[in-house]
Amino acid sequence: MDGIRETFAGMPWWVKWVAVPLLVLFVFGGVITSVLATLIGIVFKVLLFAALVGGLVFLVKKFSGRSSKSSSGEW
Repeated sequence: MDGIRETFAGMPWWVKWVAVPLLVLFVFGGVITSVLATLIGIVFKVLLFAALVGGLVFLVKKFSGRSSKSSSGEW
C-alpha cells in the first residue's frame, strides 16, 4: 500500500484528480451503471408497492365505512 502512495505522491494533480477517475469510469462504467439501474429499479418498485397498498387500504376504509357504520369503529 505504501508503494501506491509513493507512486501517486510524485504525480501531478491532474493525474490523481482527472485521469485516474476517468479511467475508472471507462473501465468500470458498465458495472456502475448496471448497479445504479438495479438500485433505482428496486427503490421504484418498493415505492410503487407502498403506494398501491396505501391506495388499497384507503379504498377499503372508504367503502367499508360507507356500507356498515357499526364496523367502522373497529379500525
